Amino acid sequence: MDSFYEIFQRNKDWAARTKENKPDFFERMVDQQNPEYLWIGCSDSRVPANQIVDLPPGDVFVHRNVANIVVPSDLNCLSVLQYAIEVLKVKHVIVCGHYGCGGVEAALSGQKFGMIDNWLRPIRSIIRHNKSAMDSATTDQQRSDLLCELNVIEQVQNVCASTVVQDAWDAGQSFSVHGIIYSIRDGLLRDLVHFEKGRIETRGPDYPKSLS
Repeated sequence: MDSFYEIFQRNKDWAARTKENKPDFFERMVDQQNPEYLWIGCSDSRVPANQIVDLPPGDVFVHRNVANIVVPSDLNCLSVLQYAIEVLKVKHVIVCGHYGCGGVEAALSGQKFGMIDNWLRPIRSIIRHNKSAMDSATTDQQRSDLLCELNVIEQVQNVCASTVVQDAWDAGQSFSVHGIIYSIRDGLLRDLVHFEKGRIETRGPDYPKSLS
C-alpha cells in the first residue's frame, strides 16, 4: 500500500479503537474546545505535544514551527497566541524546546542552508549575545544543549514582550508563561523559566543576557 493512503487505514483503526474504548469520545470532541494550555513547540516529529504530556485532544492548543521561535513578524504565531489568550482564555502559555533541535544545531554550525537561514537569524543572535556562556561549554553536545535552553528562554521573553500578552496582563487577565525543554534521550521535560506579570522565576541555569 502506498504510504500516503496507509494513513487512511490507520485513521479508521484508530477511530474504531477509540470509540470502542471511549464510546462518547467523539461526541465530547464536538463541543467547543476548552484547553488550559497553549503549547508553542518545535515542528520536530519526535516532539508531539499531547503525547509527551499525556493529555487528550482538546486539552492543548498547539502551534509549532522550526526551533519554536517567536518573533514579532510571524503573524501566524501571534494570531495563535491572541486566540489562545483572548478567546480560549488559557491559563498557561508554554514554550517548549528540545535537546538535539535541528534548527538550533543548524544555527550553531555556521553553515548556510538557504532560505531557512533567515528564520534562524534570531538564534544566531542568541549565540552572539551569550558568547561567554557559549564559550564556557567544553563539548559540542554541551554547546548544543545550552543553546537549546537559551533559545527557549529567549522565546519566552519574546512571548512576554508581545502586545498580545502585555495588553492581556494590563487588562488584568491571569495566566503564566513558561519555558520548558524536552529531552528525546529520556522522554522527560525540564523546567527552565516561569513568567507572570511583574514576576520572573527561574528554575534552570542563570543566563545573564536572557534574563536581564
